[in-house]
Amino acid sequence: MDKRTFPRLGRTAGVIGLGAWQLGADWGTVSEDDALATLAAAVDAGTTFLDTADVYGDGRSERIIGRFLRESGSGELFVATKMGRRVPQEPAAYVLDNFRAWTDRSRENLGVDTLDLVQLHCPPTEVLHTDAVYDALDTLVAEKRIAAYGVSVETVDEALAAIARPGVASVQIILNALRLKPVERVLPAAAAAGVGIIARVPLASGLLSGRYDEQTRFAADDHRTFNRDGAAFDVGETFSGVDFSTGLAAVRRLAPLVPQQATMAQFALRWILDQPGVTVVIPGARNPQQARDNAAAAGLAPLDEAARQAVAQVYDELIRPQVHHRW
Repeated sequence: MDKRTFPRLGRTAGVIGLGAWQLGADWGTVSEDDALATLAAAVDAGTTFLDTADVYGDGRSERIIGRFLRESGSGELFVATKMGRRVPQEPAAYVLDNFRAWTDRSRENLGVDTLDLVQLHCPPTEVLHTDAVYDALDTLVAEKRIAAYGVSVETVDEALAAIARPGVASVQIILNALRLKPVERVLPAAAAAGVGIIARVPLASGLLSGRYDEQTRFAADDHRTFNRDGAAFDVGETFSGVDFSTGLAAVRRLAPLVPQQATMAQFALRWILDQPGVTVVIPGARNPQQARDNAAAAGLAPLDEAARQAVAQVYDELIRPQVHHRW
């Protein structure tokens, strides 16, 4: 698998990573054995970047990854985690003492002395404009609790605020064929500043897999059931904020563009990899086959101009009115 560099870190990652939210919670039940098998399949397929968070299953995802690291002996993996969503989302909570406590818990869960990368997990916008927050993060680096820090954000403006900070190594943002605004503003700014871009929700919560239709039903403990109206967290995290029926219509228009021998999901991942400035894309997986199929997208040839223009046209006609002004 091709690798790309996080410029401010001097570290590389395979271009297809693994998002480990599914291995923790909120996507239906995934057993620990299945989670470990999924991690193994991803790594065997060339994945080197794993993205998790302290809130996924209240630490379950981190602990499973920690067990995998111990039992697999895969010492070259780059594990990113996130902090800040286990408490009420109040700016006053984002202080050094809490950062120390949160990262100590993640270090224990993952079984490491120093965390490779810690990201503020979609904090209140005010936090991203607070000098003391970055001073505290710099202290964590100096104390060797973490090797580097980044942010995960909801909006383009939040991403730009983070990119302007010299210590920020990465920005994680929703980017997919149904969420094009970051291509216009965030990717050029990140490339100019040397900030890595982690593309999350790359399949729009599975919409861009092409497997769903109007009869699809999700489990009660799946966020695609309980967060469609933003009842639990930002609605943009579920189907990228796109109405489900509109998303289905968009995918049906994109389906004829998929190259022979590729899947809709692989097409969607390849589209992201073709965007200049993207460092790594982190699709989730609930089983080994999904992990292998996702990783295989790295081997597809770049999409042609006709496909890129078609994605833009579908976005402009169906998706832009729902999402472009919001995030």
